[in-house]
Amino acid sequence: MNSIFRIVGKIVDWFEVLVLSLGVFLLAALLIANVIARNFFRSIYYAEEVSMILVIFITFVGLSYAVRKARHIRMGAIFDALNPKWQKIMLFIIAGYSAFFMFLMAYYAYEYVVTARLTMQVTSSLRIPYWIIVVIVVIGFFSAGIQYIRTIIKNIIEKDVWLSPEQQSEYEAEG
Repeated sequence: MNSIFRIVGKIVDWFEVLVLSLGVFLLAALLIANVIARNFFRSIYYAEEVSMILVIFITFVGLSYAVRKARHIRMGAIFDALNPKWQKIMLFIIAGYSAFFMFLMAYYAYEYVVTARLTMQVTSSLRIPYWIIVVIVVIGFFSAGIQYIRTIIKNIIEKDVWLSPEQQSEYEAEG
């Protein structure tokens, strides 16, 4: 069972890195091409819309990636001053609340996707159904919630303090 989770984790990691890398590259290339086109020819009519789509994908795929790699914003001054026992307690509280709010936001995002689908909203230039674009918001929030749950489980299983399922605490306890 553990090997299945490890394989799934590697696939998810590969997908997230691919989407983030490709998304940033495509966003930069599109914006540069649009600046050149605007100065010499005509602006690319769909550049703003595709840029918005790429930013949404980068943001919400990056959310799960940041949680899994412990690269999210955190207030470490108090946390780092605590002994490992209290760090674990704080991690349980923080990860628990964070997971709850990620799942809550995923639920609200899902309701928004359903509404967007029922109202048949489409993007203005490419006429893509809007719900297809924003479904990544649901997936991103839900995946981040799963990563916080994994952080709690990792801290239950392991003796050491883990900031995320893949990132151990950076500081050693002073002895």
